[in-house]
Amino acid sequence: MSDCVLVTGASGFIAKHVISSLLDGGWRVRGTVRSMGRRGEIEAALKRARGDSNLGAFELVEADLNRDDGWQAAADGCRYVLHIASPFPSGEPRDPADLIRPAQEGTRRVIAAAAKVGVERIVITSSVIAIMHAPKPDHLPRTEADWSDPDCADISSYGRSKTLAERAAWEMIGDLQAVGNGHVPELTVVNPGVVFGPALDTDLSTSHVILKLMGRGSYPALPKIAFPVVDVRDVAAVHLAAMTHENAAGERFLCCDQTLKLAEIGAALVAALPDLKRKVPTFELPSGLVRLVSHFDRNLKSIRGDLDKPNLCDTSKVREQLGVTFRPSREAVAAAAVSLRELGVI
Repeated sequence: MSDCVLVTGASGFIAKHVISSLLDGGWRVRGTVRSMGRRGEIEAALKRARGDSNLGAFELVEADLNRDDGWQAAADGCRYVLHIASPFPSGEPRDPADLIRPAQEGTRRVIAAAAKVGVERIVITSSVIAIMHAPKPDHLPRTEADWSDPDCADISSYGRSKTLAERAAWEMIGDLQAVGNGHVPELTVVNPGVVFGPALDTDLSTSHVILKLMGRGSYPALPKIAFPVVDVRDVAAVHLAAMTHENAAGERFLCCDQTLKLAEIGAALVAALPDLKRKVPTFELPSGLVRLVSHFDRNLKSIRGDLDKPNLCDTSKVREQLGVTFRPSREAVAAAAVSLRELGVI
């Protein structure tokens, strides 16, 4: 069996850390990008992550979630597929279909290609947001048994896209099993919280953009929202465990440590970089005001469903079943802050 792993969306924040961990573990890695013009920046980021210029076990191929071309060739010869690629906007798009369509159709393309070439297992990176908006009392922690309602009035377009894409993955695997005609890959899903930890380059993730804006004094005040937080290095560890662990097939795994309020994230930023104290806001806006303004501001609309909610998660399953432990959430924020300072971002 080949020791090659396909990682989709190789230019992404999570994907670069996953690829680095795979290379450190002795795997051959094939990454996908929409444009080969990004090869240089991806390789530079991987060298930064590993402290090693040897990338002989890594290759890049071109494949786009919006097109059929290239996916079967990308998956051919791979034992595992880690499908990480998915659009992640910093705000609410004008047309939700711009997120939902590539998320759903891209997931189906990746699964179809993996099935055709005999991939053993697919690990899909979903999100905690596919779980958090479940019809369940707010004070109860969410678990892998919960599913967000994609038709919930306050769910963001990104939340809908991740929920529907994950649903599409489970349904497609179920349909392939029902037909019973040909190879059906095993499926495992990872549902990370908001991902912090070290940035590897200035192609910033949405979470790092939040820290950058805080650190530059761009926010006069903060909404009363809270996020389950996880370090990207732990997300990578969960992906690798989900890829090979005998008990992971057919399972979802919530991936986060502690839930932090946005104000607590700001405090962790200041603790790591005290010179930013005067720039990082501490005042929290009344949620009624945020809800009112959200009717006119698409970006605020995307967080309306999380106002005043504790957003608690029970991650005992991933800890007990895969044996993964998580760095404290504040350490994840601090590591992100320090990396942004080293990169000259804040």
